Amino acid sequence: MDVSTNKENHAAPVGRFAPSPTGRMHLGNIFTAVLSWLSIRSRGGKWILRIEDLDPQRSKYEYARQLEDDLQWLGLTWDEGGIDDIGPHGPYRQSLRGDIYNQYLTRLKSTGLTYPCFCTRADIMATQAPHQSDGRVIYKGTCRPEEFPSCEPLQEPARRHATRLFVPNEEIEFNDGVFGKQHSNLATDCGDFILQRADGAWAYQLAVVVDDGLMGVTEVVRGSDLLLSTAQQLYLYNLLEFKVPAYVHLPLICNTEMRRLSKRDQSLSMEALRLCYSPDEIIGHIAALANLIPSYSPCSLKELIKLFSWDKIPKTMSIVHGDISQ
Repeated sequence: MDVSTNKENHAAPVGRFAPSPTGRMHLGNIFTAVLSWLSIRSRGGKWILRIEDLDPQRSKYEYARQLEDDLQWLGLTWDEGGIDDIGPHGPYRQSLRGDIYNQYLTRLKSTGLTYPCFCTRADIMATQAPHQSDGRVIYKGTCRPEEFPSCEPLQEPARRHATRLFVPNEEIEFNDGVFGKQHSNLATDCGDFILQRADGAWAYQLAVVVDDGLMGVTEVVRGSDLLLSTAQQLYLYNLLEFKVPAYVHLPLICNTEMRRLSKRDQSLSMEALRLCYSPDEIIGHIAALANLIPSYSPCSLKELIKLFSWDKIPKTMSIVHGDISQ
């Protein structure tokens, strides 16, 4: 399946930034937000802020409030969304969108392509070695019925279970805005994946496709660590008959130990950055990392709009130190 994107769509583009409120944002999060914002603003489009708080144990309302404040401090204004916005496509907190996800799960169940799964994570890890060297675990189909996919929906068991989606042995191809042509086999590279966990929590793959589809997102900008999940999402776009967005995956920003930034990198958290640097200094550092300017120099978002181009973005990871002015 060669999946076309909306890059040739002449309507005003719609982008989104969808952080998880599980702690303070770091430089890598802001790198993604800035480039997404610049891409949309350079073409006169709309930028949405969505709060991906599917993890009830780690997500906190106060973290969402703080990330909104950090974005506003940097000048990254949004046109729609945020933690308390209710329309036109609200709510914009995934934890409040369960009824919407359930509608689309019901639609997928009606295709006969879903089945109940009783495997625990421990079961799956014990029966399948990690895929290649990236740590992925491909589900072996332990709970898949013998005659499947079915021509009609399977009966829901009373016993608690997750819901999985069958994937065919089929290649998915798409063009990424930075890394070019990509292809992945759904069966061998992805495997049947979960739509809803046994505890009722919604899986990221379903939630992100439903949200982007309903919100009219035409461009998804995110880190290259999510590149492999794109095939699963494109498969869902096709089943749910949503228009496919353009995908742009960014090279990761790593610390001096060559590990991608996380919320544990306190020296590069927004809390530390705001104490040491002005918004223009942080934006200037991101612009230099993205090759939008030849070397580090403080600059404003407004200045960068006219300099922005996806063709300038590097394909290799960047290593950053605690002092971003170096």
